[in-house]
Amino acid sequence: MHQTETIVLLLLLVATLVVLARKLAVPYPVLLVISGLALSFIPHLPEVKLNPEIVFFFFLPPLIYPAALFTSWRDFRSNLRPILLLAIGLVLITTVTVAWVAHTIVPMLPWAVAFALGAIVSPPDAIAATAVVRRLSVPRRIETILEGESLVNDATALVALQFAVAALLTGSFSIGHAAVRFVLVALGGIGFGFVVGFVMRWVHRHLDDPPVQITFSLITPFLAYLLAERMHVSGVLATATAGIYLGWYSPLIVSARYRLQAFAFWEMVVFLLNGVVFVVIGLQLPGILRALPGESLTTLIRNGLLISGAAVLVRMVWVFLAAYLPRWLSKKLRERDPSPRWQDVTLVAWAGMRGVVSLAAAFALPFALNDGTPFPGRSYVLFFTFFVILVTLVLQGLTLPILIRKLGIKDDGLTDEEERVARLEANNAALAYLEEVAASDGRPVEIISRLRAEYDERVQQLQQCADCDDDRRGEIVTPHYQQLQHEALGIERQTIIRLRNQRVINDEALRRIQRDLDLAEARLTSGL
Repeated sequence: MHQTETIVLLLLLVATLVVLARKLAVPYPVLLVISGLALSFIPHLPEVKLNPEIVFFFFLPPLIYPAALFTSWRDFRSNLRPILLLAIGLVLITTVTVAWVAHTIVPMLPWAVAFALGAIVSPPDAIAATAVVRRLSVPRRIETILEGESLVNDATALVALQFAVAALLTGSFSIGHAAVRFVLVALGGIGFGFVVGFVMRWVHRHLDDPPVQITFSLITPFLAYLLAERMHVSGVLATATAGIYLGWYSPLIVSARYRLQAFAFWEMVVFLLNGVVFVVIGLQLPGILRALPGESLTTLIRNGLLISGAAVLVRMVWVFLAAYLPRWLSKKLRERDPSPRWQDVTLVAWAGMRGVVSLAAAFALPFALNDGTPFPGRSYVLFFTFFVILVTLVLQGLTLPILIRKLGIKDDGLTDEEERVARLEANNAALAYLEEVAASDGRPVEIISRLRAEYDERVQQLQQCADCDDDRRGEIVTPHYQQLQHEALGIERQTIIRLRNQRVINDEALRRIQRDLDLAEARLTSGL
């Protein structure tokens, strides 16, 4: 089958399975992986091989970048301590723990290979975490910590992997050299990300052409990642830094037309790449099993469960220790940042899904050592990596919604309340401006009065929202208002379509009016 046909079939499969996943109320990454796994055993289907370079240089940058672009820098900075404890501390502890377990149960794996396996499976996946958690109603801080962790941890894991492979190839390893190299790689990636962000900020500031700006936006993650990797610094951190930097400045440098189109563009890119990635993960098992001829499947599964259990358990222990031990030791920290609820800590501890970056890193292992001998245990590393991904994605991905419901975790509504307060202040500022115009400008009174009436109505509704009970506080648009407004917009749509069909207006006039109606509907679903 031609590659083009394979890509079309994958996209069709993704769209169909996502619809099914939403009907079944199942996180779509889980269903996509399981479906890919099932399809991989159907005879005569084309084999889809995972190319590590395509994952690292084509899929990863445009998936990390929008996650960083839409990350709140304020929230990221205020949660930097727990994010770094997970993204650096947990990754290194998981690497060591998994290496010890793997070497113990499979003695034929050299220590360097065991450490490589530990580094490969240590980071929860940015794609999986975002795809699963963002569809669940969780407190904002949990979402910030999980997404922030996933933006940084790949850099830690990939550097650790490089040193494990280098130790195997050269036969030497220095902790001091590794620590210095890690700092240089991380700081270099962050610094280069700032440079790319600054340049792109200048570009956007001098453009007002959404298609061209979206093209530059698409180029940005590849520019940051590829050039950073060529400079031997962290492409992941460079991409994430550029995204966070531009996300902070974009409200000042880009137009509303660009924002509306760019948001829709990135939403589509992330959806398609996510879908293809998770299906392709499931399709890899037959090829991995073929590399293990004569191995007992029962033994492989047992060992895979032990390694997966170690990865899950070490995260559970580390998250609880990192959440409560520093506060127990430091009174100042307890006063500044009180201990979180154990339910919230449990959710963070359980949300450790692995994904395509781990599998790509495993496939990227060399086939042979410097002397030409085969890379020891490469097939085992591939199988155990796939097994950890499958177990964490399916087990944790399927049980996260249940866990959230059983623990009574709900969205804290902080973002909604901050939105309400900001909208109220913005509307009051606009009213004050209208008062100044009415007093000093010669513009028609009826225009000022009409605008003032609209703002008065918005302010009144926003003030009423402040008096709602806890379940409704921060809710800007009431359900009854929303439903009635949707019905009214529907009547407007039917009317303009009838006028178009009766040839009273042409299609261009229809599209202009329809765009206003679409914006009104979008504004309705997000607030005033």
